[in-house]
Amino acid sequence: MSGSRKSHHQQELTWRTHGGKRAGAGRPPNGQRAGQPHVRRPTHRRSHPLHITIRVASDIGSLRTRAMFLAVREATMVTARREDFRIVHASVQGNHVHLLVEGEHRRAISNGMRGFQISAARHINAAVSERTGQRRSGRVFPDRYHARTLTTPRAVRNALAYVLLNWRRHREDRTSVARTWAVDPFSSAVSFWGWREREGHPTLYRPPRTYLGLVTWRPRTWLLQFGWTKHGLISTHHVPGPDH
Repeated sequence: MSGSRKSHHQQELTWRTHGGKRAGAGRPPNGQRAGQPHVRRPTHRRSHPLHITIRVASDIGSLRTRAMFLAVREATMVTARREDFRIVHASVQGNHVHLLVEGEHRRAISNGMRGFQISAARHINAAVSERTGQRRSGRVFPDRYHARTLTTPRAVRNALAYVLLNWRRHREDRTSVARTWAVDPFSSAVSFWGWREREGHPTLYRPPRTYLGLVTWRPRTWLLQFGWTKHGLISTHHVPGPDH
């Protein structure tokens, strides 16, 4: 999942005799990965869900701890108050979060993600401060989030499998805690009805009473409700590939 470093070469300074933006001007990307380019995002259709990936700063540490997971959960609770932007599924991985969202329009997506990031950053910083004993107030999400529009049933099914089974891709399912779970406890997988193994066993993956899951919306788009099932239910044992 990690990107490669880019080499930088010194450039000659070119003096301009007229106005205009200098090539390469502006704040460089943060962290080891190049951020998402600051270009205008494409027009959004309310019938198309989005797969959003957002990464945290390298000094945050793993998000797959109870304190960090609860910090992200708080952000999903704040976001759940909105109706024009809806998180339908999510998974918390080591250094990034996957979201499957619906939105009424592009501004709703932008505002919804802004609210999610502000709340998550505040609670994650508080969790890091409590863990280390030193107050952290820096940026939590150094780069822009990546958003992929899902326009077909197959694309939505692939995204569902990728988001909810991402722990298998990163081998998080092999940890001592995870071995007792059929699905990823650091995701909304416990509330997903489309598992192939769940047919005839609606309570097969009922979590413990002490479990506090992510707060998500039921899908409203046809693609996330029913459309993806045209290509079959999803097995809990599936391991997503690098290109979903």
